[in-house]
Amino acid sequence: MYRPENPFVLSSGKVSPVYLDGKKTTLGHPRAQFLIGSILFDLIEPLHPDGVGGLTLGADPISVAVSLVSGLHQCPIPSFVVRKEQKDHGTKSPIEGDLPKSGRVVVVEDVVTTGGSGMKAVQACQKGGFEVLKVISLVDREEGGRELFESAGIPFQALFTLRQFIDYDGEVRGR
Repeated sequence: MYRPENPFVLSSGKVSPVYLDGKKTTLGHPRAQFLIGSILFDLIEPLHPDGVGGLTLGADPISVAVSLVSGLHQCPIPSFVVRKEQKDHGTKSPIEGDLPKSGRVVVVEDVVTTGGSGMKAVQACQKGGFEVLKVISLVDREEGGRELFESAGIPFQALFTLRQFIDYDGEVRGR
């Protein structure tokens, strides 16, 4: 969405006239879910991870799509969820899913701006004893996220950048 007259506040706290609502695609379109799951499975499978997931809610449909596709390929990669806040009942675990102790995981995101949400997921995984192999995002807004992950020694990859959605004259495609 493009709204220069009334810009959006992003989860990073930054203000932008452009808002990419990844959930409209990852939750709303079954064909897109399958394609995203397939593309990310192809990127993730060579790493032989024990799980794929990230901070709820943006990562949830992505990790489930990857997990479903992995099952179709007879190469199961379970999905997991990193809670935004630790619950005060049950196991009180900040990470939900069936992962082996000291497992190797890939963190996924829908849109990365500064990388704060993804880094919260990375840190929760590391604190839980997991090795984070990589962070993959559908879109990188190119506002510091890549640098944050790489400065922490975590490889980062995005399928698209914000620039790819914007015409050279500054107009947003597909308003």
